[in-house]
Amino acid sequence: MKSTALIERHLALGAKMAEFAGYNMPISYAGIKEEHHAVRNNVGIFDVSHMGEFVVKGTQALALLQHITSNDVSKLADGQVQYSCFPNHHGGIVDDLLVYRWNENEYYLVVNASNIEKDWSWLVSHNEKFGAEIENISDNLSLLAVQGPKAIQTLQALTDVDLAAIPYYHFKTGSLAGIEDVLISATGYTGAGGFELYVWNKDALKMWDAITEAGKPHGMQPAGLGARDTLRLEMGYCLYGNDINDTTSPMEAGLGWITKLQKGDFNSSDIFKKQKADGVARKLVGFEMLDRRVPRHDYEIADAEGNIIGIVTSGTQSPTLDKPIGTGYVQTAFAPEGTEIFVVIGGKKLAAQVVKLPFLK
Repeated sequence: MKSTALIERHLALGAKMAEFAGYNMPISYAGIKEEHHAVRNNVGIFDVSHMGEFVVKGTQALALLQHITSNDVSKLADGQVQYSCFPNHHGGIVDDLLVYRWNENEYYLVVNASNIEKDWSWLVSHNEKFGAEIENISDNLSLLAVQGPKAIQTLQALTDVDLAAIPYYHFKTGSLAGIEDVLISATGYTGAGGFELYVWNKDALKMWDAITEAGKPHGMQPAGLGARDTLRLEMGYCLYGNDINDTTSPMEAGLGWITKLQKGDFNSSDIFKKQKADGVARKLVGFEMLDRRVPRHDYEIADAEGNIIGIVTSGTQSPTLDKPIGTGYVQTAFAPEGTEIFVVIGGKKLAAQVVKLPFLK
């Protein structure tokens, strides 16, 4: 099992640790609910250094990315970030990812920790006919996510970069906490605002210590993967392996907005065009439980007569809304907002209602 460069800090803080994607990662420190509220209301810091990073460079970089990603990379400007996915050849999703554009011939891809090897193999195999320069730098980088409404106040004390001037889904590089060439990205997986900071492993401890000290006046707390999951689910953000996978289409998952069918041919583009024209048989929806029981991954979803119409993909007790929420695939007829559905828990049908995402308005 691998560890990130920040493992000693997590252990010193008494973090509850567990294996995730081959890494020994902090699940929680003070507790998931407390960390969740700290991020929603103040500021939290996450170690997400287990994520993967690939460099794609050269005159064929754009052509390669246009072929293997669903979004239109040609629309990116320098310093801009794009959410996208790798479609497979059967209408499913290899992974979802972020694409960073440095310039017209250089890009960063940020992929999910559990899929680094799979994604790298996918990139290598498709690059055979393009010949771009590619490099897997996942083991060399640390990634700290500073999230919450007080993230700017926390970080601005450590840098001359005007953080408020970085638009959402854009990035800049600069000195932060005395560390040069930090990639400062106005992105995150919480919906609470904030930044993701990419630094070399050798600088990770210095960065963590400086940020946690600067965050003390703002109520900063270290936050683990448990709070990261409850925060992302309140926003309706997909989690690979739960809500999307090799068998789910982006058109089913509500990701048609990152599937640009007019950009030209790309992996599974013909399948997606047909799905858009004909409609899909199932859709990923959000729902709120009308009972106090919490829905869990792989629970069945039924109609009023007990016919199975779908399956739960994610579920939790929402700390912000103080009610059980979930996402799941249901037959398209049951997808409209306000539809009553039933989650099968312990052999009982418990009522729920389809709601528009995100849960947190």
